[in-house]
Amino acid sequence: MLNKIGCRVGIAYPTYLFDYMIAITSFLLQKMGKNNNILIVDDETAILNSLSLLLEKYGYDITVSCDPENAFQKIASNNYDVILTDINMPEMSGIELLDNIRTVNTDIPVILMTAYCELDYAISAIKKGAFDYILKPFKPEILLNSLEKALEFNRLRQIEKNYKTSLEDTVKQKTQELTTLLLTVKDLSYEIIQRLCAAAEFKDPETGAHIIRIGLYAQKIAQTMKLSSDIVETIRFASPMHDIGKIGILDSILLKDGNLTPEEFEIMKKHTIIGEKILSGSKHANIQMSASIALTHHEKWDGTGYPNGLKEEKIPIESRITMLCDQYDALRSSRPYKNALNHKEAVEILVKGDGKTLPHHFDPRVLHAFITIETVFEEIYNLFIS
Repeated sequence: MLNKIGCRVGIAYPTYLFDYMIAITSFLLQKMGKNNNILIVDDETAILNSLSLLLEKYGYDITVSCDPENAFQKIASNNYDVILTDINMPEMSGIELLDNIRTVNTDIPVILMTAYCELDYAISAIKKGAFDYILKPFKPEILLNSLEKALEFNRLRQIEKNYKTSLEDTVKQKTQELTTLLLTVKDLSYEIIQRLCAAAEFKDPETGAHIIRIGLYAQKIAQTMKLSSDIVETIRFASPMHDIGKIGILDSILLKDGNLTPEEFEIMKKHTIIGEKILSGSKHANIQMSASIALTHHEKWDGTGYPNGLKEEKIPIESRITMLCDQYDALRSSRPYKNALNHKEAVEILVKGDGKTLPHHFDPRVLHAFITIETVFEEIYNLFIS
């Protein structure tokens, strides 16, 4: 028999309904209400009215529905702490409602109620994520215990969620702060290196623009050669310090307006050793590579370079790259004893040679990489022109 709102009137339960409600009332008197939001779904008015009246007296916020479809809409748009639902309902079973609930909320505890003790239903309910499965007529202590465990479970899950959200936010914030700090330190490190190199070259015709260009040239060559990202980043940092040893060379030689004598050139060569001494002994990879480049950036692939006449693979890859970059930039720059060349002229000398600079001075792989991206060198030079 249906009432005006479509719920079945519970006339089949008069013999036990009020007795067990009186008993559960006595049991609940010993408990404190939690002001939790509970949705009760049952197609029988007597069950809905009795449970809602009882639980509201002890502080629970109760919503009832005798229509599973309507109940699902409520669940999708409202926050409930626990769902109490009957299994056997005409339009949609409690199991089907549970399936639908899990599509929008995987955490909310769902307690299934039934007047029939069917093992298959119980097993199916648990597999589908039901929190508990209780039988009608309810034993007061069982119903209340199930409800309280469900509320505690929901509370703990919410605490866990809040903690995870808070932790994620904290980690995100700290990561952002650390990233900002590292970028600041990195930028500061580059600026210090630029200023240190500029100080070393203060009396040299070469400028800070030359320092920037060398780092960018070397980075592009390393990328084209598909070297590791660590080497690419480190060589950009380290290559500008290639001539830091010039700080130890006499001004009369360093700033001479003309070609150096053989004796003067021997002294000039020592800037490689001086640079390595300035930078040696560091524990940091950037400075270690800087020391390597300072010492060996004038070594040549055919073994005719200085200071140690290293040949081919015995020359560190970072120095083979820096040497070509430095040579290109020197050809493009004016000196008291020579005019600056344009990009096309510089490339032709590096690729074909001019008697003083020869292709076999360079690592073939480095030279090939340069040829591949030679227009990028021109762009960098024009962007950071002295």
